[in-house]
Amino acid sequence: MDWGTALWDQHDVIEKHTQSGLDLADRYVKFVKERTDIEQGYAKQLRALCKKYSRRGSKEDQDTKFTNQQAFQEVLNELNDYATHREQLADNLSVSICTELTKHLYDLKQERKTLLAEVKKAQQNLENSFKQLELAKKRFEKEWKDAEKANLQAERAEQDSNSTKVDVDKARQNAHQRTHAADECKNEYAAQLQKYNKEQNNFYHSEMPSIFNKLQEVDEKRIRKLAEGYRLFAETERKILPRISVCLDKITGASNNTKEKQDSLMLIEQHKSGLAPPVDVEFEDYSQGIKPASTEAPHNNSRGRIKHLFKKNKQTGTLEKNMPPPVEDFSHLPSDKRKKRLQERIDEIKKELQKETWLSEVGGVSAQSNNHNSTYVTVLESRPSPSQLSDNVYEFDEDFEEDDDDVPGAQCLALYDFDGASEGAVSMEAGEKLSMINKDQGDGWVHVRRINGDEGYVPALYIKII
Repeated sequence: MDWGTALWDQHDVIEKHTQSGLDLADRYVKFVKERTDIEQGYAKQLRALCKKYSRRGSKEDQDTKFTNQQAFQEVLNELNDYATHREQLADNLSVSICTELTKHLYDLKQERKTLLAEVKKAQQNLENSFKQLELAKKRFEKEWKDAEKANLQAERAEQDSNSTKVDVDKARQNAHQRTHAADECKNEYAAQLQKYNKEQNNFYHSEMPSIFNKLQEVDEKRIRKLAEGYRLFAETERKILPRISVCLDKITGASNNTKEKQDSLMLIEQHKSGLAPPVDVEFEDYSQGIKPASTEAPHNNSRGRIKHLFKKNKQTGTLEKNMPPPVEDFSHLPSDKRKKRLQERIDEIKKELQKETWLSEVGGVSAQSNNHNSTYVTVLESRPSPSQLSDNVYEFDEDFEEDDDDVPGAQCLALYDFDGASEGAVSMEAGEKLSMINKDQGDGWVHVRRINGDEGYVPALYIKII
């Protein structure tokens, strides 16, 4: 069934229905536009949020080395990409639905307007034909009545004895003219009636059904376009979902890459001083007289370390200003590097002592040189003698030789990444297998060899013996 056959007499219903369908399409276009505005506003707010919480400046660059800081930055980066995808979704919705559907709606409205104008024109033509029929009918009625009246007068003139022959002929002639005019009006009315019936039959059985069927096609086309807009509403977002899923997967990956133990070890590597905790303060028994200056060195050294650890105010007493700096033991270096640096330090002290001995023998130094040398000697007095340092180093070397076991067959596994930036160290990656050359000598470093032949030291806490 079509509209032209079933709804031939429902012109108003069809006009109202088609207008309602176009209004619905306009509402859907407005709905999609508001949805795109929401998406764009959402994306803009996400970008502002990422910018607000992203790190700026160079003061916090060091913090980004920690895995939890890197993971949060990755979250911000992926959320920024997520906002980009939401903007892309808004653009695609605007182009594929709003622009296209608006264009088709314009064409459908123009086509509907043309068809309704044709309906109105056909109705107007039928009404005009009906008016002409009514006029022909009225003329025929009037002329027929006048003809009957003229015939009646002619009969009366013939029956009247007082009427002359001229009067009778005149009456008959008038009746004959009226009758002839009535016959012409009758024929005109019949022709007009036949014409109207033909136009009416064409209007209701051909012209109007054709127009109504075209309106039906327009409305069905509008429904198809609207259904396609509904489908695009879902398909456009479905196409963007894989890219959004990638962002979410990367955020999940950033969470999995957060290593709390690695961050703790990294903090240790960045800020450990290598110094030992202060020793106990000795009891100073003034009843036994003044103790030698050499016994006061550990006390002064402990006070200096405590001051360094807790970073108190820079304003100190005269005693602390004149106090010699603590001897550096290079405990933060690997064992072989530590021995090398200690030996270099001993050689430097020997050369300084030789210079001081030569100066004392020659004499004749300026007052400024005397002041400088006296200060320098004061510093040297707070340090162990070269013989003591030499003995200690030799004993230290012997200890290392005793503990320096060669274990070429041992294998170890890297637990974390290590950049190996310091001197004597070697870089490694988490999960890499290494060959152990020397085990930990108590300083927290292990001598290893990589598969590519590189050798060096790595933190003992960063590997696991397998």
